[in-house]
Amino acid sequence: MNETLQTLLNRRSIRSYKGEQVSRDDLNQILKAGTYAASGSGKQSAVMVVVQDPEIIAKMSKMNAKVMGVTSDPFYGAPTVIVVFADKNVSTAVEDGSLVIGNLMNAAYSIGVSSCWIHRAREVFESEEGKKMMKGWGLDTEKYIGVGNCLLGYSDQEPTAAPRKENYIIRV
Repeated sequence: MNETLQTLLNRRSIRSYKGEQVSRDDLNQILKAGTYAASGSGKQSAVMVVVQDPEIIAKMSKMNAKVMGVTSDPFYGAPTVIVVFADKNVSTAVEDGSLVIGNLMNAAYSIGVSSCWIHRAREVFESEEGKKMMKGWGLDTEKYIGVGNCLLGYSDQEPTAAPRKENYIIRV
């Protein structure tokens, strides 16, 4: 089996991270892969905001937990969070952002970096506090919607895949 298929079959979502920050070189490779994600009509509607400041990550985690109705850390202590936004005026905005996150996670796994998709970016960045953060990052709050958060870091766990459900594939 080739390396790409191995990555796609073996990548798992990680929910426990070491404190070690993702190296600049690894992060740049992962981000580059995100920029090559497919997008509707090639419009590239997505934008990635890389957050490595622990205080900002803690703030975003708290906001995400509030939307979720919990007090736990939905970012699981990850040292890097990439927030993916997309231009809501593009009909494939959510799909475009989702493909970016998929590329980020698969690229990360392929070079030994762990990842996890965390939802609720839309709700977090629709809040007044979220809009204030977006403005501080130079994003137009009337143009962009949050698609998701991609956690990055290094894990000491080796999770296994759940069995695939029956009837996953229907051939016609």
